[in-house]
Amino acid sequence: MSSATKECDYLVLGIGSGGIASGRRAAKHGAKVIAVESSRGAPEFDWPYFKKKRDAYVKRLNGIYENNLNKDEIEHFRGRAKFVGKDEVEVDLHDGGVQRIKAKHILIATGGRPKLPEIPGKELCISSDGFFDLEKLPKSIATSGAGYIGVEMTGMLHALGSKTHFFIRGDKLLRTFDPMIQDAVTKEYERQGINLYKGSQITKVEDIGNGLKRESTVEVEEGPYSRLVACLKLKTSKIKDFGIKLNDKNHIVTDDYQNTSLPNIYAIGDVCDRGFELTPVAIAAGRRLSDRLFGNQPDARLVYENIPSVVFSHPEIGSIGLTEPEAREKHGDQVKVYKTEFSGMYFAMMDPEHKQPTAYKIVCIGKEEKVVGLHILGQASSEILQGFGVAIKMGATKKDFDNCVVRTLNPLHFLLPHLRARACNAGSGGVLFVGLRGTISANIPFLVGYPPRVSAEELVRVFLTPPTRALTAPYHTC
Repeated sequence: MSSATKECDYLVLGIGSGGIASGRRAAKHGAKVIAVESSRGAPEFDWPYFKKKRDAYVKRLNGIYENNLNKDEIEHFRGRAKFVGKDEVEVDLHDGGVQRIKAKHILIATGGRPKLPEIPGKELCISSDGFFDLEKLPKSIATSGAGYIGVEMTGMLHALGSKTHFFIRGDKLLRTFDPMIQDAVTKEYERQGINLYKGSQITKVEDIGNGLKRESTVEVEEGPYSRLVACLKLKTSKIKDFGIKLNDKNHIVTDDYQNTSLPNIYAIGDVCDRGFELTPVAIAAGRRLSDRLFGNQPDARLVYENIPSVVFSHPEIGSIGLTEPEAREKHGDQVKVYKTEFSGMYFAMMDPEHKQPTAYKIVCIGKEEKVVGLHILGQASSEILQGFGVAIKMGATKKDFDNCVVRTLNPLHFLLPHLRARACNAGSGGVLFVGLRGTISANIPFLVGYPPRVSAEELVRVFLTPPTRALTAPYHTC
């Protein structure tokens, strides 16, 4: 049964990070806001140990979202929305009934959803979202998709102890990243023991009783696998019939101000074509859109150039600005590149097979060597990148980088000898340690996960080594 049509200034479709940020900012500017979300709320998990912890964290986040909506007096509904006019949607409510809403402005912030390949037996596969429903760690798993979702998922499952088989269509991982990153992460995943099948594509999946069997375009081990995870590109909502322009990947086409092809309808986040499927980007874009629509800031918009992005691979990856090929295509012979590869001091006391690589590349242009790209692989890359993001946005040069010398306590010099920890079994002979880490300001508790095949005896030997004196050392890039 349909209720009376509600009216508002701003209708937000999708209560994710970007939608909530935009809706709350609009409400603070005095707009009447209504939000619609198709999910039914926080999912329920029962995976023992960290699954319980993760569930509590997800529940807490959902509670924060709900409280923020209520605090800013944003009316919200749970249901699936569809356009019935250029300024009106109809919501099929999860608890029954239909609600119509008319708005002066409508924001589409519904995000992306993982998709499964169109192959026989696809119902036997799970997407990256399905990982959260696993009741136990798979003993053997096949993954597909060379993008950041596939790289993160495969690296994590391998580190947890699953026998991992990784199928990719090309010959390298992360093909949209700088070639140095592609080469380094592909080589490292193979070195770690991940079974990487290049130039392959899964064509069929079937249940053979004791697990899953798959067929592919290359002759390799067919199974059985406990699970098969398809880590493919996210798909977006089906809105073609309404007339909003989409690109060839079904993303909503937007201009610099998040406008779609239809007046007073906007899009942010994974659903639009801006190329950054990142939560902070959606939040920033949503807030600036509300500032423009309701905050008397007609020029407010998010500038998408030089946005840092990271991949939580093993090891981590950070990237900002132009890749080397992009820079050479745009600036030709003006491009100059600096790069280095080494093994960080963090791994100094480990055997060679447990040492992860570190690689840095700076892409510069012109006589002043303005930095237009920075690409790093190695421990803590996600944290390291943040400060460089500000520098590159402000037009820093290679000389600026060289002149930035920091004198500080370097925790990597004395981290291992100072760990005093209790070991617990982490499967496959692996161990986890909780200890203290020296930083500039304080000793901060942290959790370190070592590769599953590092023996407890080897690490105990390291821990019993007398602590070394804390060292101070100048540090500069390149």
